[in-house]
Amino acid sequence: PVQAESLPHILKNCDVIVQAKTGSGKTAAFGLEVLHKLHVKKFIVQALILCPTRKLADQVAKELHRLAQATHNVKILTLCGGAAFAPQYESILHGAHIIVGTPGRVLQHLDKEHLSLKDLETLVLDEADRMLDMGFIDDINKIIAHAPENRQTLLFSATYPEKIIKLSSAIQKNALNIQTISGEQANKITEYFYEVAHDKKTSMLIKAISHHKPQNILVFCNTKVETQDVADTLSAAGIDALAIHGDLEQYQRTDVLVRFANKSCSVLVATDVAARGLDIKELEMVVNYDIPQDEETYTHRIGRTGRAGKEGLAITLFTDHQAFAMGNYRNTTRRFDDINKLNKVEDVTLTPPNVTIVLEGGKKDRMRPGDILGALTGEAGIEGKYIGKID
Repeated sequence: PVQAESLPHILKNCDVIVQAKTGSGKTAAFGLEVLHKLHVKKFIVQALILCPTRKLADQVAKELHRLAQATHNVKILTLCGGAAFAPQYESILHGAHIIVGTPGRVLQHLDKEHLSLKDLETLVLDEADRMLDMGFIDDINKIIAHAPENRQTLLFSATYPEKIIKLSSAIQKNALNIQTISGEQANKITEYFYEVAHDKKTSMLIKAISHHKPQNILVFCNTKVETQDVADTLSAAGIDALAIHGDLEQYQRTDVLVRFANKSCSVLVATDVAARGLDIKELEMVVNYDIPQDEETYTHRIGRTGRAGKEGLAITLFTDHQAFAMGNYRNTTRRFDDINKLNKVEDVTLTPPNVTIVLEGGKKDRMRPGDILGALTGEAGIEGKYIGKID
């Protein structure tokens, strides 16, 4: 729906503001247009796509590379924080048609005059609501100050709060409003709510895991300290768990996210901010270890399960002190059950089916997937059928 409704207007060079969920196919909606009007022989920056996280920027760049396969010599460059600065500068010097990046790092390159947007034709803000939530509004305004007035601006957002409308009116001209949320299939999620004693939250979490038996779980906590404590307690109980929070270095966060996405870690314990940009297609269960701040955050959290036609499970734990506040969450579809009725399996363990190997090398080192496969099957003696994707 998002492509069918927005592409005709985008191709007419109109500014549009599109409300569409993650995974709705919106990357192709703006990606096809950017590639369509690209002057490939001119090695100047003609399109800039801003994303809230490095992970999302990488996903968008990957999809653009796939869409550009039929067009010869399209140069797409990713500029994100958490990666070395100098190699990015070297890549900019060689010229690029399309820049995909996070606001902070793009602005750094603009301030150092490594990057010029004077020939920019298309500006895309992907998941704009999340960029505003993460405090990028000042960076976005500074980046736009470097761009020409006469450009096309495309704004994509999963939600449509007042601040998005204000941003649109400030940076777009007569933007067309396209909403495809209603045409998209709702996630199939069974929602359980369990009242627990505060000092037994982790043991009750283990009980819920042992009863429902999911293969992979995303657990949300409200503080950084708690994420680490919960992950450590689960690991000690035989449930493979990792924590992700703001105190980790970027490479550590990337490592944790890759392991969870590859099913090399069964449980990821995260804060809301740390889980941004996490897009796991087959996530069986989401747990609100702590109650989210509002209904919008709750919807965003549990919306990560039950995707692509699969059925998902969402569990929320609350204490007796929070029981009154839970009245806002009660409706006909949500189940408020007694956690003591759940079957507890003694000595429950949850181990991941895969192991991920990270190699510090890639295409620039002339390393190909075939070389890695050859080393693993030859020298390491691992059967080929046990080796999964090589990315």
